Formats: sequence, structure tokens, C-alpha cells
Amino acid sequence: MPEVILAQGKTPEQVAQIAARLLEQSRNMLATRADQRTADLVKAHCADAEYFPLSGAIRVWRDRTIHGKGKIAVVCAGTSDIFVAEEAQVTAEAMGNEVDAIFDVGVAGIHRLMNNRGRLLEARVVVVCAGMEGALPSVVGGLVSAPVIAVPTSVGYGASFHGLAALLGMLNSCASNVTVVNIDNGFGAGYAASLINRL
Repeated sequence: MPEVILAQGKTPEQVAQIAARLLEQSRNMLATRADQRTADLVKAHCADAEYFPLSGAIRVWRDRTIHGKGKIAVVCAGTSDIFVAEEAQVTAEAMGNEVDAIFDVGVAGIHRLMNNRGRLLEARVVVVCAGMEGALPSVVGGLVSAPVIAVPTSVGYGASFHGLAALLGMLNSCASNVTVVNIDNGFGAGYAASLINRL
């Protein structure tokens, strides 16, 4: 697993220097929570760096060897949750996995989830990102037998308390295959899914 840089709280110069040092020892590099200025500076030193502005991830992905034993599905409820799902997807891919991204399939449009049931059943691990009341991981958990990693997002109105309502809903899931990471922690979900997929 390549070492990962948390760009948040670091200067663009610090991130670029750390990235350069990591790439001396590894073909792949991942930084999370980076802004455009940081990405531009990393790209100036490393032309093949990719920047994902929704999630703030920066990835250098030279070694694309697949280490996972199956697919990881990254699912998100709505378009507003994509910033978290993208972080999980980019992380899981950088860790050597084939990822199937299934976006905008929340419980408000449950028919869209059901239309993708076959894709969900093909996955060895499913990462599910949702805000509001956080119901989607429980629904997905009832449909699949694979481990489900639930990611509450900070998306929602007043009483959602910036993701706390979704977090509590997911922690109280009655689906036995659901486990939960912290609010907006797409990176942690993608990383854990990668470890599970290598077993």
C-alpha cells in the first residue's frame, strides 16, 4: 500500500516536497484533501499527477497492477455525495483494485438501486456513501452478502447536523454486514475495502 499524504493543514510546498520524496521510493502516490494550488505545484514537479477537484485527491498511478481478488463497488446516494465517493474510488484504485462506481442510487429513487443490483452482487466489498438520514447502507446490506463499509457524508439539512444523523443511523443499522467509518471519510473506506479485497 502506498503511503498517503493528508494535504489539509499543510502548505502546497510541503505537500509537493513530501510527494517528491515518496515517489523516489514508490511508483504510486496519493494525497487527499488538496486544493487546486497544491495540485498545480505537485503537477509542476510530476507531470503525470492527476487531480480530482471534487474530492481534492491527487494521484500518481504508474503501477496499475491489480492486487484485489475481485471488484469493489463504490456507491453513493446522490450527486451531492460524489465528493466522498470519489475519494473512496480514487483510493481503492490507487491501492490496486478494480472499482465499479455506482452513483446517484439513493433511497429517494430506490428503483435506480434495484436496476444496479447485479453489479452490487458482483462486488467482494461495497462502499456506500450517503448523507441525510443515512439509510442507503442498510438497504444495500440487505441486498448483498459482501461486507458493506458505510460512509456518512456531511450532506443534509439542519437536523442532519453535518452528517451526525447519518452516522448514528448507520451505526444503528440492522444489516449485520454493515460497518461504519467517520463522516466524509472516503479515504478510510477505500483503504479498508482494499485490505478486505486482498484477503
